[in-house]
Parts: sequence; C-alpha cells; structure tokens
Amino acid sequence: MIQRFQFVILATFMALVPASAMADSKAEIDANVQVALDEFYEKAPAGKILADDAAGILVFPKVLKAGIGVGGEYGEGALLIGGQPVAYYNTASASIGFQFGAQVKSQVVLFMNNQALEKFRNSSGWEAGVDGSIALIEFGAAEEISSSSIQDPIIGFIFSNRGFMYNLTFEGSKITRITR
Repeated sequence: MIQRFQFVILATFMALVPASAMADSKAEIDANVQVALDEFYEKAPAGKILADDAAGILVFPKVLKAGIGVGGEYGEGALLIGGQPVAYYNTASASIGFQFGAQVKSQVVLFMNNQALEKFRNSSGWEAGVDGSIALIEFGAAEEISSSSIQDPIIGFIFSNRGFMYNLTFEGSKITRITR
C-alpha cells in the first residue's frame, strides 16, 4: 500500500517536472557530470582523494527536489569507472511528511570497493538504505576526511544546493539504470 502511494506521489511529481530537468542524451549527461565533478573536487579536495581510490563513482549533477507536505525528486546521471561513463541511471523518490520548498542539488556516490560496486550494478533497481547504506559526508567534514579514516563501502556527498528545501538525504532514493 505504501509503495503504491509513493508511486502515485512520484508519478504526480514527474508530471510536474519540466522536460528541461531531464537530460536528452549521453553527451548532455556526460557534460553535466564533468561540471559536477569539477565543482565537487573544488569544494572538497579530500573528496577527490577518496574518488581516486573508489572502484566507481555515480554522479547525479542535477537532482530536482520539491514538496509541500508531499514531495518527490528526480535526476539523471552516470556511473564512472576509471574516469569513463559505463552506464546511465536515474534517481527518484517520493515522500510525505514535514517538507517545504524546492531545490536543485548534485549528488556524488563513491563505491569504495568492487563488492559494493558489483552489488549496485547487478541490481534491477537499487534503493538507498535498503540495498545499501550510504555514509553521507557533510562538506565541513569533507575537508578532514581521508581514505584511511573512512571505512564505509559506499560514501555519498550532496552539494551545490540551489533553492531551499528542508531534509537532505539519500534514504529512500531508488536508483535505476536507464538507456541513453
């Protein structure tokens, strides 16, 4: 019942999302991913060190989130292995509860070992908090992190928030492979 309700919320949200929020092509996603990575590396130099050690990097350069009591979010991105895009994904979620506003944010998810990366790649729809836990790193802390101090297999960063939205999290986000 809850999943059906979340689907209805998400379908309504998607109908309201402007077409410009969704990418048209691999080239557009790739370009946006590179811009987001450059910004990420500039804002969190320690994040770059972690990214260099990661087995894979999932980047969602523009995730639109909006809600007034009932909300949703959507974004498209790419999985990079060895610095090259190997697959394209979307992230989507629906929620109810205390929330108000709208924002566009960027997300970077680092898979720190091959086991976590392969589990993600072999899933038909991966849900944060269910199929894998993402350790969310805040940018103040990102200046002090290192690959030796963080042992989590999956590390996430949310940055570049434009707009205002209470409730920043990965939990409940469903990530699905898309064809581009």
